[in-house]
Amino acid sequence: MYGEEHFKRKQINKYKMENKLNTGAIFKNTNKKAENHPDYKGKVNVNGKEMEVALWVKQGKAGSFFSASFSEPYVAPETMERKPVSDEMDDLPF
Repeated sequence: MYGEEHFKRKQINKYKMENKLNTGAIFKNTNKKAENHPDYKGKVNVNGKEMEVALWVKQGKAGSFFSASFSEPYVAPETMERKPVSDEMDDLPF
């Protein structure tokens, strides 16, 4: 019925969904490689502002619970454009 490609697209698109006001979606972190990485990650809309949420499953005296962290969405730094060396450098005395 559904091929593997369908499920791959669903996996990719789940992080690109837009959340309605004061809602969000959290998914199991399939990229967890270290103990300090979150168990679950997602995006939420809080009072109209998009935020990222990370959850860790912790154990306490009364049982397991979630520890949460909210942060601004990650934005990759822009790469600086390198300017070509000009002929003005040829006038240097050394």
